Amino acid sequence: MVLPMSRATRVAGRLMPEIPLLRRDRKEAATRGGDDNDNGSEEVSVPAHFRCPISLELMRDPVTAPTGITYDRESLEGWLARGHATCPVTGRPVRLADIVPNHATRRMIQDWCVANRARGVERVPTPRVPVGDDDAAEALAAVSAAARRGDVIACGAAASRARAIGKESERNRRCLAAAGAARTLSSAFRQLAGEHVDSSAAVSGALGDILAALVVFFPLDEESRRCIASPPSLKSLTSLLLSSQTATAAAIVLREIASSGNRDALDAIARARGMCDALVGLVTRPVSSQATKAALVAAYYLVSSSDVAAARFADLGVVRVVVELLVDADKGTSEKALAVLDAALCAGGAAVDSALAHALTVPVLVKKMFRVSDMATDFAVSALWRLCRGDGAGAASCRGEALRVGAFQKLLLLLQVGCAGLTKERASELLKMLNGSRGSVECIETVDFKGLKRPF
Repeated sequence: MVLPMSRATRVAGRLMPEIPLLRRDRKEAATRGGDDNDNGSEEVSVPAHFRCPISLELMRDPVTAPTGITYDRESLEGWLARGHATCPVTGRPVRLADIVPNHATRRMIQDWCVANRARGVERVPTPRVPVGDDDAAEALAAVSAAARRGDVIACGAAASRARAIGKESERNRRCLAAAGAARTLSSAFRQLAGEHVDSSAAVSGALGDILAALVVFFPLDEESRRCIASPPSLKSLTSLLLSSQTATAAAIVLREIASSGNRDALDAIARARGMCDALVGLVTRPVSSQATKAALVAAYYLVSSSDVAAARFADLGVVRVVVELLVDADKGTSEKALAVLDAALCAGGAAVDSALAHALTVPVLVKKMFRVSDMATDFAVSALWRLCRGDGAGAASCRGEALRVGAFQKLLLLLQVGCAGLTKERASELLKMLNGSRGSVECIETVDFKGLKRPF
């Protein structure tokens, strides 16, 4: 049944209790010289007609639909973004373009906040006017025009303005994204790529601004990814990875391209001169947590898909780098570093030799089997399995080291606790490999790395 506006508001008010906005204890009231109620607290409740019918919270940016019902903008736009096309209260059709700001209600809410300021209520700020389709088109046109002129600095400034607009609200971001922000920024980057990034901090910063804006409008479509994966773009991207000011945005964009799974893009990245070196450098000399994690994800996809990249990463000592990173890494970094290590060992050759030669490899893998995450457990078991199998002296030494640091007990516990699929299979195989050496090896705790010599 469709409810009239006034009745809908009254029904909403009866169905839910007044929402307490502030509780003040008796001690604070006594300090201010005020009286308190019997239960030692004072509640400031939001009037029913100031609350959004969707979120049931105080409206901060009230807007009115063509049906006459007032909602908070964020709640109504979220409702429409989830695929609904009707007014939540009346059921009549509603379009995003048809909602209008309700300035009268917003001013009433602000006046109410001011009147209750002494009781701890903060005034609702006046919201910014959301960007419209024409505004979005104008902002992106400025980026395209500067790129066509070859004006890197102006293009970077226009991209920064588009980024600022997009970050103001989810509505703005969606509006710019629908207007083609990702394609415009990717195309601009490709047009300006190949400029003297290495020798000009201004050019480097401007291109970094374009990438930072591009991050706001993920995910990228195929055309956008193709622009960034072009040889000139990758050349500039490699240079930007080497600068602490632009490395984070460059790494995040590279991660987006690499994780798309596009074979041509991955091959182009693998062939880009200096790209693998720059990624390893980001892990060795961290710029930010975001940059490190993005570099690890990009490295994982490259090692998994390209023999050329796998060999290059092995030559750069990626195994040593990720093993030493794992010692004190947080959950997210551990998962990504273990993924890179497992992928590198899958490629075999120099990576396996490097892992077997490093004193921390086995203790780190055994330590990371538990208390990180299921994903970390899967990669740690897989990597240890790759190192322990085989009849060579290196594999035999690895099995002995694994027993010494308690791998047998942890694998038993892992199977008891429960794991499935390939991890269960490999954990069982590892137990069989290690069983032959039991009794001749002294086990030690793996809670910490005391007593182990670090090669760094």
